Amino acid sequence: MRRIVTAVLVALAVTAPAPAHADTTTGTGDVIATAVDFTGAGGVTLHGTVLTPATPAGPARRPAIVMLEGAGNRGRDYLMPEARAYARHGITTLVYDKRTDGYSMLDRDYGLLADDALAGLRMLRSRPDVDPERAGLWGLSEGAFVAPIAANRSDDVKFLITVGAVGVTPAEQTAWAYGTYLRHAGVGGSLPDTMRGVTVRTAIGAGIFSESGFDPVPHWERVRQPVLAQWGRLDRDAVPGESSRLIRGALERGGNTRHTVRIVDGVNHNLHRTADDGFDRLPGLPAGYGDVEARWIADPAPGTVPAGDFGAEPAAPAIGDPAWYESPVILLVALLAMVAALIIRPRVRGLRAARWLAVLGPVTVAGTLLYLLALLATAAKVTGPVLLGRPVVWLVLQALACATVAATVAVGYHLLRHRPAQRIRPGLLLAAGLLFIPWAVQWGLLIP
Repeated sequence: MRRIVTAVLVALAVTAPAPAHADTTTGTGDVIATAVDFTGAGGVTLHGTVLTPATPAGPARRPAIVMLEGAGNRGRDYLMPEARAYARHGITTLVYDKRTDGYSMLDRDYGLLADDALAGLRMLRSRPDVDPERAGLWGLSEGAFVAPIAANRSDDVKFLITVGAVGVTPAEQTAWAYGTYLRHAGVGGSLPDTMRGVTVRTAIGAGIFSESGFDPVPHWERVRQPVLAQWGRLDRDAVPGESSRLIRGALERGGNTRHTVRIVDGVNHNLHRTADDGFDRLPGLPAGYGDVEARWIADPAPGTVPAGDFGAEPAAPAIGDPAWYESPVILLVALLAMVAALIIRPRVRGLRAARWLAVLGPVTVAGTLLYLLALLATAAKVTGPVLLGRPVVWLVLQALACATVAATVAVGYHLLRHRPAQRIRPGLLLAAGLLFIPWAVQWGLLIP
């Protein structure tokens, strides 16, 4: 089952470092980009690009940052605009392709990624143009889960800059974002609750939500380096209000007085410009991107950066552990039993409802699971057309569920009244229809 889910999702959607070597060096005006390789955790070779200002460093060596991307494996080009901006501010910057060995949709280890980040940092610190006392990490979203782990493991990390850091568990953040994006799409009714609740818990139980219960707060409590934690005012992904309070509180409990929380107006989760109230990511960076960060790196004392705070926002939902009936084994057995009974297609004299039930049940079950899987793969950002506050696909599935229940009632009434001689196959059909009803309630199909 896990392999099948993986295939559908794909269809839809430390050891000491080895000496760095330049494969290619290209110049684009005021920035030089040099391709490098370095050795990450477990001997995996990682490929990256070091960006530096075109002007020589001179006797005063430059500060440096290693950039850690968010969830997924988009490659170094995704963060290249930010990296170039930092290089133009006189900061030597490394961006690299995330490992594929040990990181996937179904399998990820933030500790392993932290060791990769430290390997990249050691490579930067060994460069003659880098000041090792001003070398730190920059983490975006999931990269901000990784950054404090790396900082706790090595004093080589002299500072942390984060963008869109999440202070709750990945499961809670994902559920919160589902609700945010579905509301933005005009979706109401049962679907948001289904996505935030049973869908997330079932994904956890099925093992297709790696690191779902990771708690970042204890790692932030142990960070002693200066921290600049930044969130876009229009961040629709990271539970920004709650996350900023949790991370600031963790740093204060740990005795870290060298931290600053910065709220940036008019930008989204990535601190990019937005044309849709934070629900999109325009490719261009805001004017002056990197100005504040460069000044903070030069003087990371609290108060050197304008701070801020968020107003009220919906809290991240509590997910809880999957119930026994949400386990993948129980779900699979129930679905197989339901579908097997429905496809028997028994002939019940004078009753078309039996044939309808045998067709409607499997179609509704399969369609529901495929649609929810598609929403999982797109992070609920692609719902299809919305009508009457519901995605059209969801409305159709709810109508099919109601028709399935009606056919079940008709079959049950007929069997009780006429008592046919052959009762086994009609009885199995009726049992499948009765099993369908609580399943449909659980998944929100019979809830307005």
